[in-house]
Amino acid sequence: MGMVDEGRLSAFEGGQDIRDRAFAFACRVVKFCEKVYASGGVGRIMVPQLVDCASSCATMLEEARAAESTRDFISKCSISLKEGRESWTRLRVYHACRIGPEPEARELVREANELISIVTAIIRNTRRNAAAKKEKSKKNGESGTGRRPARREYAFQIPNS
Repeated sequence: MGMVDEGRLSAFEGGQDIRDRAFAFACRVVKFCEKVYASGGVGRIMVPQLVDCASSCATMLEEARAAESTRDFISKCSISLKEGRESWTRLRVYHACRIGPEPEARELVREANELISIVTAIIRNTRRNAAAKKEKSKKNGESGTGRRPARREYAFQIPNS
């Protein structure tokens, strides 16, 4: 096997790898769309939609990094997944209709499919881990809701009054 690059491992552990990959995908889609736009035709009409969804896929993964809760993280990743699926579908249309450079379209379809698989796994594992954490907290007698306990009302009396 070979040695593992420590810098690469730490980037992967922090989730930077998928964000970098989605960013690179969005950049490749932009370059592909420039070529399609220059060639004119119906592809020119379709370009803005593909650029929007491909860049949104990467953007939402970056936003997920700053999520305020597990639910927020899952929500942002789910939006990224939807945008990735839209990108994949649009790229398949380009490829099937022979719009734009065929080898690039084929490679972008493959990359979109891989991104979808990775983000799906991230969402599934995050949900599974959150459910396990909730179950563990229930077993330990914690409320498990992640919310503060209800406020208690106290009747205070000032001494010697």
